[in-house]
Amino acid sequence: MSLPVVAITMGDPAGIGPEIIMRSLAHAEVYAACRPLVVGDACRLVQAGDIVGSKLAVRVVAADTPPLYSPGTVDVLQASDKTTDIPFGAVSPVAGEAAYRYIARACKLVMDGEADAICTAPISKEALHAAGHRYPGHTELLAHLTGTPEVSMMLTAPKLRVIHVTTHIGLIDAIAKINPGLVERTIARGHEVLVKAGIRDPKIGVCAINPHAGENGLFGHGEEETKIAPAVAACRAIGWSVDGPLPADTLFFRAGRGDFDLVVAMYHDQGHGPIKVMGIESGVNITVGLPVVRTSVDHGTAFDIAGTGAADERSLLEALRQGVELARRRDGATDQRPLLA
Repeated sequence: MSLPVVAITMGDPAGIGPEIIMRSLAHAEVYAACRPLVVGDACRLVQAGDIVGSKLAVRVVAADTPPLYSPGTVDVLQASDKTTDIPFGAVSPVAGEAAYRYIARACKLVMDGEADAICTAPISKEALHAAGHRYPGHTELLAHLTGTPEVSMMLTAPKLRVIHVTTHIGLIDAIAKINPGLVERTIARGHEVLVKAGIRDPKIGVCAINPHAGENGLFGHGEEETKIAPAVAACRAIGWSVDGPLPADTLFFRAGRGDFDLVVAMYHDQGHGPIKVMGIESGVNITVGLPVVRTSVDHGTAFDIAGTGAADERSLLEALRQGVELARRRDGATDQRPLLA
């Protein structure tokens, strides 16, 4: 079986994306697992390589110069104008436009069958909006580009996996949006990806919204009973191992010790906080429900350190690993080792 082609988007050129890509592609094991193709700006990658002290050669891919996929060489599909004049660490509409183009081009590559997975470096939502692309983030943009009506964000870290019912909206709006159907569909997407990953009967814990899961009506306005419990009951009725709604504070502790394979979080910070405490350096963001495989780093553009050479590539390496494994599963690989370990 040939190695999967992974389209790696460079992210916001003003952030740490170029640096972590150059660091990651210096690891020989990446080329042993996949054929990496960076979608970005070759000039910015050369600049980032100088910053991190990389000895990698950067090579632009074109019709007459196909990718080499060889250790020591970074193959780049040029998808924007030169971005080396953009200062590191600053919001720029030019950088936002470039980041959008990288994502759109990578998405087309996978949709056209020219790549097997997308792995994304971080973008700045503010820069994306300044460029006129009004999406809350990668997840929603990819859903739009693939024509997918509803997707879920799933985060993984050592000893913990979390899928989100709502993500990039305010807390009051999130509570209003949550309903039994949305919760049930989110559980189903999480269940499906874990089964495909080799976990045959995943144990899923579902967070409550209110402290102490509402404590029998003492806290909140009955959200647990009306918005979450019916979805849990529906999933249990078809034989899935789903428990909840449970108090979030104890649920994350229990998941961390191995009681659950997946936690269903109701809103952004409920899920993101524990994941980042458990291991932001190796955290991965997976978009569940797309017709393509997409993984990402679980951190932002880090404008405060961009251009300094201090960025850590471990999250991108883990995102590449999981993207490769998901692509293999989608192509029908029979290896049943658990994924997302």
